[in-house]
Amino acid sequence: MTAPAKPTYDDVLRIPAPPGRGAAAGRPLRIEEVAERAGVAPITVSRVLRHPEKVNRETRDRILEVIEATGYASNPHARALRSGRSNVVVAFVSNILSQQFGLAVRSFAATLEPEGFEVLVGQTSYSYAKEVAMIQSLRGIRPAAVMFTGVIELHENRAALAELGIPVIETWAFPRDPIDMLVGLSNTDAGAMAARRLADAGHRRVAFIGRSSGRGALRRDGFRAAAAELGLDVVHEIGVGEITGLVDGRAAFTALLDRGGRIDAVFCANDLLATGALIEARSRGLTVPRDLAVLGFGDNDVADQITPGLTTITFDSAAIGRIAGELLLARLSDTPSAEPRRAVELALVERGSV
Repeated sequence: MTAPAKPTYDDVLRIPAPPGRGAAAGRPLRIEEVAERAGVAPITVSRVLRHPEKVNRETRDRILEVIEATGYASNPHARALRSGRSNVVVAFVSNILSQQFGLAVRSFAATLEPEGFEVLVGQTSYSYAKEVAMIQSLRGIRPAAVMFTGVIELHENRAALAELGIPVIETWAFPRDPIDMLVGLSNTDAGAMAARRLADAGHRRVAFIGRSSGRGALRRDGFRAAAAELGLDVVHEIGVGEITGLVDGRAAFTALLDRGGRIDAVFCANDLLATGALIEARSRGLTVPRDLAVLGFGDNDVADQITPGLTTITFDSAAIGRIAGELLLARLSDTPSAEPRRAVELALVERGSV
């Protein structure tokens, strides 16, 4: 079973800045605003600052007039871009314990490092507060580019990243409006695929365990919608905050059982949760999948080793990092890809737990 050839857009949450924050007054002019005033793309403004000889004279002069009129050239980030000296690329991961994020970042670094770039890694821990602090820290680091294992929801963070005037790569979701470049997957399709797989196996009373925000919520919504179309009864939904390990899956599965009611199967929208649920089910004497089927998302080595094995929706996380690195190298060499937005395919790995 695979997802549709054309991925469904994720309706990613967009959180506006609080009153008094993110206003234009008193903040540096964004490269996007310079581009809009000059009637060009932001990458063209960046190219004029870094390699003016590669831009035709008429366009270059028009951009330089806007820069002079607005004072954008006095922006320290614009100067950093113009010098083109930074070889640091920052990668922010949502959770350093995630095998999938680790594979992506290692592949990302392996693509960039032979070309002379150094990759620094930070962890946001699915925290808006940490995300804000880390994005603000980029002002001091002045990296060549930044990559996230996720997409940015806060408007003020989206604006702050755009103001840096550097390439930004978002991953792990498929929104209509990425900040810049995107290598993602449709979480909506993943949830729908889970519902179809459970329906194909004959399950009718199902449950969901996953993060109550971010990508978990997107998978939940896709699961809900497809379950309704297929006539499945979503008996319970268990929302989880920060996911740190298998203990969270065990706790969520315990909460699910405590709610009572007959359940045929559960979709866990994260494989740490799914593996923890599978372990907890066994500890309670439940036979999977006879008593209760468990379907995961993401795939990890532990899930492949435990009995009966975890059926899971998977994708090539290493490919996300590699493609992100390739897109970035193309952008930094001023030969940007014709496809700055890519989607990786979803697939199902059957191991007997459904």
